[in-house]
Amino acid sequence: MSDTPTPENVPAPPHRRRPRYSGKNPRRFEEKYKEHHPELYPEAVAKVLASGKTPAGTHRSIMVAEILDVLRPQPGEVAVDGTLGYGGHAAELLPKLQPGGRLIGLDIDPIELPKAEARLRNLGFGAETFVAHRSNFAGLQKVLALEQFSGADLILADLGVSSMQLDDPVRGFSIKFEGPLDMRMNPQRGQPASALLEKINADALAMLLEMNADEPQAHALAGFLAERTFPTTTALANAIRRALLHKVTDDDLDDTIRRVFQALRIAVNDEFSALDSFLRILPACLNPDGRVAILTFHSGEDHRVKKSFEAGLRNGLYAEIAPEVIRPTPAERRDNPRSTAAKLRWAIKAR
Repeated sequence: MSDTPTPENVPAPPHRRRPRYSGKNPRRFEEKYKEHHPELYPEAVAKVLASGKTPAGTHRSIMVAEILDVLRPQPGEVAVDGTLGYGGHAAELLPKLQPGGRLIGLDIDPIELPKAEARLRNLGFGAETFVAHRSNFAGLQKVLALEQFSGADLILADLGVSSMQLDDPVRGFSIKFEGPLDMRMNPQRGQPASALLEKINADALAMLLEMNADEPQAHALAGFLAERTFPTTTALANAIRRALLHKVTDDDLDDTIRRVFQALRIAVNDEFSALDSFLRILPACLNPDGRVAILTFHSGEDHRVKKSFEAGLRNGLYAEIAPEVIRPTPAERRDNPRSTAAKLRWAIKAR
């Protein structure tokens, strides 16, 4: 008799069930199957949204109505989303550009960009209406040339960190879960925040904390944190708590931890330099009468945008700019607390 396996005598592979977890829900982020595929669990997502929270693995786009009102997308126009993120703003812009319009999405994050592109493809936006590029918004001029456009009719840049990045402990952006102290938007380039702290001296760190986060305890903290090793987000947070023990209230301490993480993230990703470069090339990337909207989440960002728009207006590059900053409505701040710090400014290119 032949020993050659046949379909009849080959045993079927054992059925493998999804792992069971102790308690009601999985605790480790990598095991949270609903967070990794939220589109498959709409009821769970709706329940979290109804509680006023953002479901892990998703992102709630901020000030959508205000942005649409400012940018006024029209059929046939060319749009740019310079920080594609989850794709929420792009999904609102794309239908209003049809028929004949096109949206170019940029994002430097190699982990989240393919996911956002897949979401928009699943919504029915093919290559003729939407294209994605892995690029920082400072590289917009090169991307427009690559796509053979002389300029865009509308440009959006949302400078906030996405909820997906904050919620994933591997990215090291938050102390919500313990993870490596990384904070890089593009983990394939540059140095993580842990390496920055190991190399920087106390004076330079104090200046960084003041410039990037307006941290009032900058000098007190710098001596405890500079030239030291903190491999995880929790290790850094605990060191900050020890450094300020009995010096500040618990609420102030939480705010300080948040500001330190913000300051390191800005430094690791060279965010201010990228924003300055983007603002310099921005007028050349807009068609006559083109509109730009920029969402900021930090006073240093907002100051740069405001001054750039004011200078452009004086020099005749812009025909009109936002007379004052636009903030989220009280209802949005209540429903989405991550929108609280958002500020929106806009400008219109001169003819």
